[in-house]
Amino acid sequence: MNLKTVHNVFFIGIGGIGMSALARYFKFIDKNVAGYDKTETPLTQELVELGVAVHYEDDVNLIGEGFKDAAKTLVVYTPAVPTEHTQYQYFLNRGFDIKKRSEVLGLITKSSYCLAVAGTHGKTTTTSILAHLLNEVEAPFTGFLGGISEDFDSNFVFRGADISVVEADEFDRSFLRLFPNVACVTSMDADHLDIYGDVEALRTSFKYFVDQIQPGGHLLVRKGLPLVGLTYGIEDGSDFCIENLKVEGGSYQFDVRTPQELITNVRFSKPGRHNLLNGLVALAMASFTDYPVQELAKGLSTFKGVQRRFSYHIKRDDLVFIDDYAHHPTEINAVFEAVSEMHPDKKTVVVFQPHLFSRTRDFADEFAQSLSQFDSVLLMDIYPAREKPIEGVTSDWLLEKIQSPYKKRIEKTNLLAEIKQQDPQVLISMGAGDIGLLVNTIKKELEHAHEL
Repeated sequence: MNLKTVHNVFFIGIGGIGMSALARYFKFIDKNVAGYDKTETPLTQELVELGVAVHYEDDVNLIGEGFKDAAKTLVVYTPAVPTEHTQYQYFLNRGFDIKKRSEVLGLITKSSYCLAVAGTHGKTTTTSILAHLLNEVEAPFTGFLGGISEDFDSNFVFRGADISVVEADEFDRSFLRLFPNVACVTSMDADHLDIYGDVEALRTSFKYFVDQIQPGGHLLVRKGLPLVGLTYGIEDGSDFCIENLKVEGGSYQFDVRTPQELITNVRFSKPGRHNLLNGLVALAMASFTDYPVQELAKGLSTFKGVQRRFSYHIKRDDLVFIDDYAHHPTEINAVFEAVSEMHPDKKTVVVFQPHLFSRTRDFADEFAQSLSQFDSVLLMDIYPAREKPIEGVTSDWLLEKIQSPYKKRIEKTNLLAEIKQQDPQVLISMGAGDIGLLVNTIKKELEHAHEL
């Protein structure tokens, strides 16, 4: 398919973080863009402000007339949309060119020098750091980010078309539509078992992805993963290695040894060793562009972060409020380690919203172990996303397994009162569902309570 001949692009599920970035791209290159999503969100509101027509009912009559011309319209959909969706069936039965988001991303990036970030954890932060580093050296790149970068205040960045920066998403094997020049794999932990069945099938899919790197391309892997490529790590002799690491004034200071040189006195302010590794591999990937590594490394010190990735909303001596997207036991462990390193010996309360019934079922014991590290756990109901309930899989069932000194299942209506009663020194909200929509309300309530 030649995207240059497309006049109209219609998105089914336009409000997703990846889908909305694509919508922004097509709007930026002057295509007619419209779409459906089931819920109005800040992302869809921003698209409307850009001139994108968005509606929230699955009604064929709401599709603009211009988008009903199959010869001129590309339809993009997300796998989260059910096949019985009325608008999807309308386009399917009338010969429209219908593609998944990942297919379209592959078409857009095939003519560029593609940098693709894969892994079950860390994709969004790594991709955002990579985009920031390239921006700092004024590289001509296009970035499709899986979160809202605080440096760009967007999930889409256009500075040119020579280089593309993308997340290689393993969900639904989407990353097999990409053919990058440089790729990294940050992690291969068991996840999306509703798609893969078992962890071996997941790891096999990653190996297929690696095989799609262009001839003469480069692969970076976190040391210890069962893949052959250039390694990266902390104080472990990796090909790209952080050395002489120390914490000063709430920031990391360290040296980076590459296969060619030693870069000294590098700074990075995002808490957590997992974020430090994300920064390192972003730098390693950027080193395969034509820009000096020393200049790229300077950009690490100015990276602001990504919304909902260890995002500070209150940071005072007497009160800290952090919000994070963590929805897997490994990610929860990373948050706990970062909090312990940056805010030791403080009472820590976590509000956690489990994401997906299948993920909760598959990792219940691991979730319980991860959450039990916190002083207090307030557990919300499971966010179903694309799933229907699974009998016996509930937040009450998970709560029984948690061993924290204080634990409680909490309704949204009672959340603020319970948080105030807990009187935390460090409060963390975590989850990939709609818990992020509560952050501003929680912040205002905490600030008001501490003013009294």
